[in-house]
Order: sequence, then structure tokens, then C-alpha cells
Amino acid sequence: MLNKKYLTEFFGTAALLSVITGSGFMGQALSSGNDAVILLGNSIATGAGLYVLIMILGPISGAHLNPLVSVMAYTQKQLKRKDLVPYIAAQISGAISGVWMTHLMFNLPIIQTSTKIRTGLGIWVSEVIATLILLTVIYLGLKYAKQHIAMLVALTVTAGYWFTSSTFFCNPAVTFARSLTDTFVGIAPQNILGFVIPQVIALILILQITKK
Repeated sequence: MLNKKYLTEFFGTAALLSVITGSGFMGQALSSGNDAVILLGNSIATGAGLYVLIMILGPISGAHLNPLVSVMAYTQKQLKRKDLVPYIAAQISGAISGVWMTHLMFNLPIIQTSTKIRTGLGIWVSEVIATLILLTVIYLGLKYAKQHIAMLVALTVTAGYWFTSSTFFCNPAVTFARSLTDTFVGIAPQNILGFVIPQVIALILILQITKK
């Protein structure tokens, strides 16, 4: 029998990517090419989706939905060693499934590769800062305002879409999955490392800062 926590991380991350990809595509279809309108809808939908997912899935698996969050939880002894790799595998496979499911819903080719270039020093620095902010909010939120963690994360991500040049990816599973969609939210495969490396750097920094 499959572990309930792993299934929760799989379906939660799939749902998150479906919200991100679907709202981006819908905004693109309805906005007549106005990127600001697309980003507004995408950010609101993602924040709202995250709030719901964390609220209902948090009691089951913690609703990490992000390998970085799972690694941080492991270092804080909030996740067992035996669960770390399965959590990350569930998140990555769930993210990919969420993108493919969205393509199916919108009658798009299921298998795609993004052509959207996202690169440059500003974007790389942005992704370090964005990931540091997200992980700090999660760390402090769980410590001092656990009952409000869903709202804290949702509002941080919604705001992050607008004040960072990288649009707040902050998640290796999300980054990889978004390379598999040639819609508004895509990222070209050659740019993946330019996002994941800054995300990992931010994780290392926050682990050092919070080291007991």
C-alpha cells in the first residue's frame, strides 16, 4: 500500500502545477497579449491555490510541495530520513503530471518543451533572494505563527510574482516541470540550472543561519 504522505505530496504538487500552468494559459488566452494581466491572474490563482493546498494537505504530509522545504524540514527534524527521497520523488513526478494534466485539459500537445528564455544575472540574484524570503517565511512562520502558515506562504508567493524579476520560482520541482510547457509560465530547459543553483544556494544559506 502506498504511503498516504507520499501520495499527498504527489497530488498536491500536481495540483499546484496545474494551477500555475492553467492560470497562465487561461490568462494568455483571455488577455490579448497583455503580460501584466496574465501575471496578475497567474499570481492570484497561484496564491489562492497554495492557501487551499496547504490548509487541507498540511495535516497529512506537511504540504511541502517543494524539495527545498522537505530538505529544510529534514534538517529541523520535522521529516524522517526515510521519507526525504520519497517526498522529493513524489514532488517532482507530481509536478510533471500536473503540467501534462493541464495540457490535456486545454487540448494542448501533452509533451512539450518550453522556448521561453529566462536568464541573466538579475534573474539569478532574484531567485536567490526570492528563495531566501520564502524559506525564511516558512521557517519563522512554523516557529511563531504556525496557525497562519498557509496564509503567510500564499501571500508571500503572490507578492513575489510582482517584486522579483524571476517571478518567484523558488522550487526545483516547479522549475523542471515548467520546462515541459511552452505556455506563458514555461522556462527553456537550458535555463533550468540558472534557477536551481540559486535556489540551492539560498537553501544552504538558510540552513547555516538556522543551524542549531
